[in-house]
Amino acid sequence: MSEEYAGSGDPAYEAKILMISVAARMAGMHPQTLRQYDRLGLVQPGRAAGGGRRYSVRDVVLLREVQRLSQDDGINLAGVKRIIGLERLLEEAQQRVARLEAELDAAYRRIAELESLGGFPRGDLVPTNRTSTALVVWRPRRTPDR
Repeated sequence: MSEEYAGSGDPAYEAKILMISVAARMAGMHPQTLRQYDRLGLVQPGRAAGGGRRYSVRDVVLLREVQRLSQDDGINLAGVKRIIGLERLLEEAQQRVARLEAELDAAYRRIAELESLGGFPRGDLVPTNRTSTALVVWRPRRTPDR
C-alpha cells in the first residue's frame, strides 16, 4: 500500500480493538461505508463477543487506501479489491524471500564454519582424497526382439 504506518512491525498495529465508529472517524468515512466494504470483502474486521466489528490500525490504513484508489484514481471497488489482493500476495512473497535469504545466509555461514575446521580439503563440501583408476564399460542389454 502506498500509505505506510510507522509502527507496522508493532503487534498493536494488527490488534483488532477499534470500534466501527472510531475506525470510521480515523479513516474519514461513514460507518455504513465500512460495513459495505466488509460485505464486499475489501476489509476484514474482527468481531467482538457481541458481534460488533473491531478494526485495527492496519485496517484503517487499508480503508484510507481504498478511499484513495476509488476517489482519487477512479478505480471501481472490484478493481480496488483485486489491487489489494495482489499487494497482499506481493507482501507475502517479499516476506518469504526475506526468510529464504536469511536461511541461505545461515547455510553459507555454517559452510564457512565447517570449512574453517579443516575437515574439507580444497574447500570441497565432500572430501575427495581418493583417486580411482577404475574403468566402467557400459553395454546396453539386447532385447529378444532384435
